[in-house]
Amino acid sequence: MSLFPAFIKLARRPCLLVGAGAVALEKIGPLLAAEANLRVVAPSVRTEIQELADAGQLQVVQREWSPHDLDNTFMVIAATDDPAVNAAVYESAVERNILCNSVDDPPHCDFYFGSIVTRGDLQIAISTAGESPALAQRLRKEIDAQLPEDFGAWLAETGRLRREVLANVPPGEDRKLLLHRLAQREVCGSAACEARSEAFGRAVKGRVYLVGAGPGDPDLLTTRAARLLATADVVLTDDLVPGKVLWLASAEALAQNVGKRCGAKKITQAEINALMISNARSGRSVVRLKSGDPLVFGRAAEEIDALREAAVEFEVVPGITSAFAAAAALGLSLTDRRASSIVQISSGHHATGGPPAIPEPTRVVYMPGKDFSALAAEWRAQGLPGDLPCAAISHAAQPDQRIIITTLDDLDGVNPGPAPVLVVAGWVLKNHPHSSRNSPNSTIMR
Repeated sequence: MSLFPAFIKLARRPCLLVGAGAVALEKIGPLLAAEANLRVVAPSVRTEIQELADAGQLQVVQREWSPHDLDNTFMVIAATDDPAVNAAVYESAVERNILCNSVDDPPHCDFYFGSIVTRGDLQIAISTAGESPALAQRLRKEIDAQLPEDFGAWLAETGRLRREVLANVPPGEDRKLLLHRLAQREVCGSAACEARSEAFGRAVKGRVYLVGAGPGDPDLLTTRAARLLATADVVLTDDLVPGKVLWLASAEALAQNVGKRCGAKKITQAEINALMISNARSGRSVVRLKSGDPLVFGRAAEEIDALREAAVEFEVVPGITSAFAAAAALGLSLTDRRASSIVQISSGHHATGGPPAIPEPTRVVYMPGKDFSALAAEWRAQGLPGDLPCAAISHAAQPDQRIIITTLDDLDGVNPGPAPVLVVAGWVLKNHPHSSRNSPNSTIMR
């Protein structure tokens, strides 16, 4: 059943509250805030409610309720701890065409108390039609975190200016445009709001996000990728990202294709780097959207180097790489322990000049155990050099993530931290800011 959303003026209206316990007490605040003429009927009354009556804020009638209590009543709330009494109040209200709310009993409600966010005269009400008050409360907290505390005062001043415009500017397109300009304000522009925005997964201005778009199905995007895409100011996308993924971007976002397909370069990598940096420095949030995972054959290394050199904040948001999507399509495990414990991912294309000078592939080891001595000995026996950069990552992408940067020579003595742990080894780590062949192990905490 669809609800009709409305904000009702209760000032000086006679309203009835049946019940005077803990549940009833929760409903009194909003009613008094709306200046309702409130009468409470109950055989016993909580001290807090009696104190409100003694202060003249409401009237208390200490007895069992009667249908006659509904006479000359505009609205009634049934808030006793007896479902039968609440149902009887509702039935009597229906007979008299009086709006009734029976607390925590959706079938016996003509209206619901919403979760309210207020800033002065601004009110945002959230209702789930009684299905999940907890969800409404969670949404209220998220919205409340996004609205600046001074929004009510700003709204009051905007209202004053609006009345001046209506009184002094004749009707027409110019007045309409002026009124719309008065209402323009960045809802969340302060540093505190930016922190809240980040906490709720939204794109932060002045930051670049290297986001994996996955294999092409929007349902396979990570939740974080979808949120960033929906809230970013600028989206720089590869050719391989399909339109149905881009449809998730905000209609106000500036979207630009910076892809390179089949050797036909529309834009150079240097130009892409410059676009990311200039937009971020202009105070925009930027999503650099890459097919699959941004760190697998996505030139992310060059973009990360450029962002670091420009001192621009960035974040990498992983995606599902096409190798895993292909395995899912085939319905097989790439690491079926009966057949293979190694997955090799390679590209048929190389940087200008041919294959890399250092042919050693990047190694990622799952479940390496707590003692890396055997792993280190195995790699040395294979002829890997002692200065090969290595990293141990505990609880990757979790709040307690821990990273240790080291070399093969020192891998034996590393305490990786709690499982799950992965070990990454390869020359791709040599330019990491915390990597140094002449320093002891470097630990990075999230």
